[in-house]
Amino acid sequence: MKTLSNPALQAIRVAAVALVVGVAAPAAADPFPGADLAVAKQMHAAQCVECHAKRFGGEDGSEIYTRFDRRVTTPSGLAQQLTACTTMLNLDLFPEDEHHLAGYLNTHYYKFQ
Repeated sequence: MKTLSNPALQAIRVAAVALVVGVAAPAAADPFPGADLAVAKQMHAAQCVECHAKRFGGEDGSEIYTRFDRRVTTPSGLAQQLTACTTMLNLDLFPEDEHHLAGYLNTHYYKFQ
C-alpha cells in the first residue's frame, strides 16, 4: 500500500473542504428558499405598510425593520413575528404567504443568511 506524500494529502484535504463548503453554501445563503418576492411585495403593501407606518413611522412603514432596537434578529424570529402578526391581526394568510413575506423582508431589510 502506497502512502500519500504531504503535498498530495494536503491537496486532497483542500479539495474535500472546498466540496463541502460548495455544497453547503447555497443552502445556507437563503433562509427562505422559493419565496415569491413579487407576490410578497404586493402582500406587504396591502397587509403591512399601513399599520407599520402608523405605529413606527416612515412613509412606507419600513422603520419597523430598520430601527435600532428591532425585535427580529434571526430568520426563525422573522418567521415567528410574521405568524404573530397574522394571528393578532386576523390577516387570513397561509403559511406559504408568510414564507413569501419573510423572503421579501429578508431580501430588502434583514439580509439573514
